[in-house]
Amino acid sequence: MIVQGKDFQSGNDTDSQNDYETSGSGEDEEVSWISWFCSLAGHEYFCEVQEEFIEDDFNLTGLPQIVKNYEKAIYFILDIDINEGKLDSDKLAEIESSADLLYGLIHSRYILTSPGLKQMAMKYDNGDFGICPRHLCNGTYVVPCGRFDQLNKDSVKVFCPSCLDVYNAPSSRFNVIDGAFFGTTFPHLFFNTYPDFLPKEPAGVYIPKMFGFKVSEKSKTGPRIQWLRMLPTTEQEIKEITSTPEEKTPQNA
Repeated sequence: MIVQGKDFQSGNDTDSQNDYETSGSGEDEEVSWISWFCSLAGHEYFCEVQEEFIEDDFNLTGLPQIVKNYEKAIYFILDIDINEGKLDSDKLAEIESSADLLYGLIHSRYILTSPGLKQMAMKYDNGDFGICPRHLCNGTYVVPCGRFDQLNKDSVKVFCPSCLDVYNAPSSRFNVIDGAFFGTTFPHLFFNTYPDFLPKEPAGVYIPKMFGFKVSEKSKTGPRIQWLRMLPTTEQEIKEITSTPEEKTPQNA
């Protein structure tokens, strides 16, 4: 999806013609706008929003004030005829851009609902979002996320439930996807809803060594904040972390 044609990583304008290449076979098939949109190269993170969700005005509260050509953009998304033949090419391109933006904003809300989470869970289980680039996470599946909920702040990132960190998406084609189309809430709500997807083993911790000996933490090349990746694994460790100072202090008989 193109947000005002901007590449978040390079800051350059993008060629919309290239961004509209599909990832499918290219065969002529009659598909809905939503299915077509989600099949585009670089749109692999999106799920197909149910039309019933889009048709409910309550779910779209506030969006008419954000999206230009809102009504025509909705018609585009729902495959309702808007007499495209009567529109000049510039106006049609403007409406198409508005439809892209509107779908992204609707998508950010949809994936926080039960049906949306279920669709994203299916994509996660299939590995559609890729794996964590960190070697010691051992190929843990990631989910898309945004660092901001506001538009035009940053491109979509991926969140790893093993090391609990965010990374750039693995391909430059995702640089034009606004992170607000996934938002800051989704990854954490997703794993709270589907805890079985959480890694069973904690992320590995890299230990720097020289000639077989651990590098001192006081060294400039020594380990830093390793404890951030050392999550509690036993009930006793969890209790020690979550208990208050009063609970840790032995009570006198």
